[in-house]
Amino acid sequence: MGKAAKSGSKKVAAAPLSQKKKAQTKTNPLFEKRPKNLRLGGDIQPKRDLTRYVKWPKYVRLQRAKRIMLMRLKVPPAIAQFNTTIDKSQAASLLRLLKKYQPETQKDKKERLVEMARQKKEGEAAQTKKPVVLKFGLNHVTNLIEQKAAKLVVIAHDCDPIETVCWLPALCRKKDVPYCIIKGKARLGALVHQKTATCVAVTAVRQEDSAELGKLAEAFKGQFNENVEIRRRWGGGIMGQKSQHVTQRKEKAIQIEQAKKLGLSIA
Repeated sequence: MGKAAKSGSKKVAAAPLSQKKKAQTKTNPLFEKRPKNLRLGGDIQPKRDLTRYVKWPKYVRLQRAKRIMLMRLKVPPAIAQFNTTIDKSQAASLLRLLKKYQPETQKDKKERLVEMARQKKEGEAAQTKKPVVLKFGLNHVTNLIEQKAAKLVVIAHDCDPIETVCWLPALCRKKDVPYCIIKGKARLGALVHQKTATCVAVTAVRQEDSAELGKLAEAFKGQFNENVEIRRRWGGGIMGQKSQHVTQRKEKAIQIEQAKKLGLSIA
């Protein structure tokens, strides 16, 4: 009797291939599954960063190649001097001064000439005078330097081709005209209502700005005109990372070889 009770209390093992009942989960009808099909002709592919695979425009490839070439090749001082430019604070104060002497626009000039003609017709003395403005244009600035009429010359560092202005610093030094090199031909162009400008010259300023101009001219004279190092320093000659590592390994091998001859040990 006792044995029968014990045997009845035993649980029967489940069949090995029987399917287990899956727990039913309630699905929310508001959020429906919409799996994407990313195969050909399926859903739109996600956005990926394809920068490495982009074929850049030719002008971008050329300017990048030119930049690397100027780093690798040895650049003579006449061209390398354009890498030495005025700093940010100097540029800000210089541009602030030059902005006061922007040339007239066509509209302003027409209004001034009409006013002068009216005064002349009425027999009055002409009160509107030609304003004091910046001079621009390479030929015009060159003539002003040769006549020693320019008080300060500002040259852009990124003129292309650079041969158009590479002789201008030498002319300024010869004629003892203060000059400086600033980053960005577009910044000079904005001052004279042009897209770009290779150089601008200051010939005269108003009385209240003469002290500031004198201070800037004195600083630039010491920084550029009288700086002999700029005229002697070559540029470029900077090799890539791989070339530098190869050179370092060669130098180390030579040092080890020399040390062996002398009976020394180098780690």
